[in-house]
Amino acid sequence: MTTSLWTSRSPGLVRAALVPSGLLFRAAAALRQQVYAAGLKRRYRPPVPTICVGNLSVGGTGKTPLTQWVARFALRRGIRPAVLLRGHGGDEEMLHRSALPGVVVVADPDRPRGARQAVSEGAETLILDDGFQRFDLLRDLDLVLVSADAADAVRWPLPAGPWREPWSALRRADVVIVTRKAASDDDVERTVNRVAGQRAGAPVAVAWLSLGRFEGLSTGRQVPADELAGRRVLAVAGIGDPRAFRRQLEALGALVELAARPDHYRYPESDVRRLYHAATRVDYVVLTAKDAVKLKTRWPAAAPEPLVAGLRVTWERGRAAFEGALAHAFTAPAAHGRRVGGGRRT
Repeated sequence: MTTSLWTSRSPGLVRAALVPSGLLFRAAAALRQQVYAAGLKRRYRPPVPTICVGNLSVGGTGKTPLTQWVARFALRRGIRPAVLLRGHGGDEEMLHRSALPGVVVVADPDRPRGARQAVSEGAETLILDDGFQRFDLLRDLDLVLVSADAADAVRWPLPAGPWREPWSALRRADVVIVTRKAASDDDVERTVNRVAGQRAGAPVAVAWLSLGRFEGLSTGRQVPADELAGRRVLAVAGIGDPRAFRRQLEALGALVELAARPDHYRYPESDVRRLYHAATRVDYVVLTAKDAVKLKTRWPAAAPEPLVAGLRVTWERGRAAFEGALAHAFTAPAAHGRRVGGGRRT
């Protein structure tokens, strides 16, 4: 599904046709939560502290860089973390393995099974990348990301809109992190206020996900960001919100042509060839880190080397409360009652 449908204010026949499916999706999700809450399905209690990094919408909120930030925070405290993923598409698994050497990474759609494997490999804490809607795994802390860049998205559930759950689900969150890539200060404030309206009293942090570095896909050569000012750039983005990536590059002064692809796109050979030919018309090809791990061994040797854009997490507010919640979760005794989805202790 394209993000243009989800951000368009015109109802349109396509979205209208998808609304019944969206209502069924939301009803099924609510029923699934109730089944676990009633104890009708079993929930796994990991023997180590467990943290979830999730969101309410599909893609684009910054789960991958925030998950990596949490993993590095654990490493700095002498705790060996594991990152648990669904394994959808394979790109996020490769990205975590590349960015987090020494960290256990397990890709398994069965999260309890993945948790058991991670513990058997020596993990001392578990970090769920995209697990807020999972109710089969008990955890100690639910971090929920909300993108200020998606402030213009329609409020319909999947597939008519990008929302897996309504905003009222934030009541299950322990800490809410408002992320921004290219959103304005006004969009950030509107998002923070909306979060506060749903989850009064919960810590709210704001994190800016900026383009912190550019390096060659194969050589790793460093290119300063100001080198892109005034240059023609082909931005290749198979991610949840390609438009935000384009706006980030435009903020650096680049003249951007966007090659948007669906999230977790696999890049068939025919598309790699199209990108190669398009690259001859521009000064730079810039890839997201998620796309780079899939194209690194497949980019034609005769083509100019693309640049890989790395995201840097800068905390604009709420960092102390966020780190305090993490530190408390990391030191939680294994015997205490964990929660499922931020719900009642069990």
